[in-house]
Amino acid sequence: MPIALLIAVVGSLALHGVALFGTDVELFGAEQESVTLLAEIQPMQAAPQAAPQPAVPKKAKPAAAHHGKTVGRKPAPVAAPAASVPAEAVPEVAAPEDAPATKPLEAPAPARPMLPGSGVVRFAIFKESLNLQVGRAEHRWEFAEDGSYRLHGVTETSGLAALIKPVRLEVESRGRLVAGGLQPETFRSLKNGQETRESADFDWSSREVRLARDNSVRPIAPGSQDLLSLNYQLAYLAKIEEGASIGVVTGKKYERYALDSLGEEEIEVPAGRFRTLHLRAMTDNTTEIWIALDRGRLPVKIRFTDKKGDSYEQVATELGIP
Repeated sequence: MPIALLIAVVGSLALHGVALFGTDVELFGAEQESVTLLAEIQPMQAAPQAAPQPAVPKKAKPAAAHHGKTVGRKPAPVAAPAASVPAEAVPEVAAPEDAPATKPLEAPAPARPMLPGSGVVRFAIFKESLNLQVGRAEHRWEFAEDGSYRLHGVTETSGLAALIKPVRLEVESRGRLVAGGLQPETFRSLKNGQETRESADFDWSSREVRLARDNSVRPIAPGSQDLLSLNYQLAYLAKIEEGASIGVVTGKKYERYALDSLGEEEIEVPAGRFRTLHLRAMTDNTTEIWIALDRGRLPVKIRFTDKKGDSYEQVATELGIP
């Protein structure tokens, strides 16, 4: 292959952040805030406590029973395709205040992860027009017993591409696993070992995110994700087979990503043969992702096509899970 062409390939690879899995800031390419959220699972809001009622005199005529109505938002339906959502992932309704208490109230237990407590997925990245491997990627996850999680992704050039222009991108998402799935708290990124300004800090008490790029603060919707956690949050979205829209923090900005469902497909990649759900998002660029329905909805294939028609395909080579 001519050296000039290879350099162009590597330059394009670096521009797209090795095209996928949390390193490309335009991963799904989305509409702005006006897009309606279609499939976000939201934790149920606790009902406000009623003020204590005055004691009724012993000889007073008992008051007629009164049944009030609770007014609030209807919680999103929790229905998982292919792999059912664990019971622990469904929010519990608090008992009425006048119910007999058998023990002091305790903090709810963390939701159970859809995946084992830890694991790794490795990928090879190809430039499709050249049928040439130009990179590799690795994702690791850890779920702790206290409900916290850590996701770490590394994407780097490989082979001749790495000799001409080595690029290593690292991203990390930390947060908690709640009833609606992953709730990120911090998102960090490194390029060739140096911290970038593509980072973000989430404040769920005020539903805001602070972007390190310009130190701006943006409001976010419940269920919003960062680019790395997004890939794992797909396991928790209800009715994902009908498509979805979800808020995403890219490190540069906050926007809504719309996903179309193209139905189930059986595909074969180096890691094996899988029954998958094919998802796609289209704007100026197109990103497609295939999630393994029988393996915790892990991403096993991702294809990124830019507006010029250049495509990069990322395929799983190893699923390091029990």
